[in-house]
Parts: sequence; C-alpha cells; structure tokens
Amino acid sequence: MSVKTMTFFTGIMIMILFSLSAMASESHLVHAIKHAEAAAAAADGKAAAEHAEKAKTHAIDAKNDKTSKSDPKHIDDGIKCLDDAIKEGKGGNTEAAKKAAADAVNHFKQAVSAPAPASAPKQSSY
Repeated sequence: MSVKTMTFFTGIMIMILFSLSAMASESHLVHAIKHAEAAAAAADGKAAAEHAEKAKTHAIDAKNDKTSKSDPKHIDDGIKCLDDAIKEGKGGNTEAAKKAAADAVNHFKQAVSAPAPASAPKQSSY
C-alpha cells in the first residue's frame, strides 16, 4: 500500500469516528424522548416515574455531549419537567406526572429542531 492510500483511508476512518460521535449524542436525546413519551402514556404514577428517570439519564448524557447541535436550554427545561414527573409519579399523582413528562417531550423535540444558540459575535477592535 502506498502512503497516499494509507493517508486516504486514515482520513476516512477519522471522519467516520466523528460522525458516530455526533450520532450518539442525538441518539441519547432520541432515547430521552422515547422514555418521556412512555412516561406520559403510563398507566400509573410509579411507571411514569420509572420512565421519567430513564429519560432523565439519557437527557443528561445528551446535554453533556459537547458535539451535540441540540439546544441546551430546551434540554435543561426538559430535565426540569422530568424532575417534576418523577416527584409527582412517586407521590402517586399520575395525571400531573404524565403532564410533566409530556412537557419534557415538547422541550426535547424543540431541542432537536432548534439550532444551538450561537455565541455572541466579538466586537471589532477597529
């Protein structure tokens, strides 16, 4: 194999690695949405709280991924809703837990569709 061929394949492998990393972060948010949807459709408060806890774990993983293009504010808002869902579900208030989980789903879907906020432009030193 020539050096050019090896360099080409190494470059391809690096691009694949970065692509997989980006897909993993979106995957966490997708899993968070699925568990939050299950919490919103749960038959009782205990099941809602269990799914909300799983959704929260995935949402935190998605938030901590620095390569994600998801909006972190909506992820934070969704996590707060999941905290409410967990609290209400464990307290036996099924309807409030389901409502909070549905609110989390809405925030997570907005996080996926909304681009992450850009940093403020730097002032020119002219």
